[in-house]
Amino acid sequence: MKPFCLTVLFLGAMCAQIVPSPPAPVNPPGMPSDAKLPNGKLQRDEIAKADYKKNVEDAAELLKLAGELKADLDKDTAYVVSVKDMKRTEDIEKLARNIRGRLKRY
Repeated sequence: MKPFCLTVLFLGAMCAQIVPSPPAPVNPPGMPSDAKLPNGKLQRDEIAKADYKKNVEDAAELLKLAGELKADLDKDTAYVVSVKDMKRTEDIEKLARNIRGRLKRY
């Protein structure tokens, strides 16, 4: 009888530990889901629009810098990269990181 009671007690304790966790919040912490601006629009929609506009501008700049870099590399006959080209590659990396960061937000 004693082993049976211990087995039932053990199984009851195991079943009590299996509790479904609540679903993860959809919104990032600290940002209310229904935050509205004074003009009545949702704050998250306005942020998304601003991020989209900035992504388009940065992508255009990225394309311009990449084209300039390609032209400079094709133009040079020596196998040396100029400091200007190195600066341009750093700017390209920075723009790409900024775009990626804004896209990961959503």
